[in-house]
Amino acid sequence: MIIESVLKEGRKSLAENEVKELMREAGIPTTDFQVVTKVEDIDQKKLKFPVVLKVCSPNILHKTDVGGVILDVARDQLEHEFSKLRERFPSESILVESHQDRRAEVIVGLINDPTFGLTIMFGLGGIYTEIYKDVTFRVVPIKKEDAEEMLREIKAAPILEGYRKIKVDRDAIINVMMKVSALGEKYMDKIAEMDLNPVFVKEKGAVVVDAKLLLR
Repeated sequence: MIIESVLKEGRKSLAENEVKELMREAGIPTTDFQVVTKVEDIDQKKLKFPVVLKVCSPNILHKTDVGGVILDVARDQLEHEFSKLRERFPSESILVESHQDRRAEVIVGLINDPTFGLTIMFGLGGIYTEIYKDVTFRVVPIKKEDAEEMLREIKAAPILEGYRKIKVDRDAIINVMMKVSALGEKYMDKIAEMDLNPVFVKEKGAVVVDAKLLLR
């Protein structure tokens, strides 16, 4: 329903909260978040501090590049930091979410390739994804065996295999990949590109922290 509503509005891009709502519909774990325009509307009882503040707009896809993200905001800093973000983006909503711990960061995405059609991407995530380019691809839909292969193919595979006794939940990563594949199969003719980056991988579980989606 979310994708159909966005297309009816004549938009090709979704705001982060819309993508995360779509993730939830697909059974993909995401952060708990609130989208507000005033600091007074934030329900602090539902947040675990420190929190992250982000500009939330379908027109701003690269939030970090434009100074649209403030990390590690303590409770006593909330009003001040929120005001700073509102000054930078006076006409946009602000997404507030609790800070997340992680053992590793990965990216899971979808790309509509002109030759192969919709493909799923997996690799090392975070702000340096485009520099390292440590990613691998498969045509949608994938099987569990494909997902397991993709985890082994990237150069950073040792990080996901217990390097220096760092425990990460590989099954949780595979679960996210399988559900992203299923989502892609469902909306194959509508999705141009989707990035879930980063996906924080924990000792137990994985959670989508940031997400963007472009429609065809």
